[in-house]
Amino acid sequence: MRRLVQRVSATRTFARVAPHVVPALDRAVHRLTGGKVLLSTRMLPGLVLTATGARSGRPRQTPLACLPEEDGGWLLIGSNFGRPGHPAWTGNLLKCPEATVSWRGEEIAVRARLLSGAERARAWRAALAFWPPYAAYQARVEREIRLFRLERR
Repeated sequence: MRRLVQRVSATRTFARVAPHVVPALDRAVHRLTGGKVLLSTRMLPGLVLTATGARSGRPRQTPLACLPEEDGGWLLIGSNFGRPGHPAWTGNLLKCPEATVSWRGEEIAVRARLLSGAERARAWRAALAFWPPYAAYQARVEREIRLFRLERR
């Protein structure tokens, strides 16, 4: 089943449809379950990021797939489903790296750090091992997909 989902998620059709459907469903289920459940976590670990909007200054909630790390932090991949522009949440973190995540029903304060150089290369390899369709997303876009490490505050 996981391989089928990976194959489907690497398609351009998925990239057009998923950004409008997956986050909306995740937000609704997350709200209805008091922050304990995200539908997308049936295939990938996920969290809800609350970051300050770069332009509005208002809190913005975004359900995201994540790669949990051994130190208790998370790796976030700004793939935007392989669409041309960076996802808005990445711009929010660049402007204001202090944020919170809802992880398995717990609210946790974090600080985001954009990865670069060798650290980014190691994280990218880990992301591809974790979810191979990220390679298809990167191949479709000219921009370098942003990777962030979230560390607990």
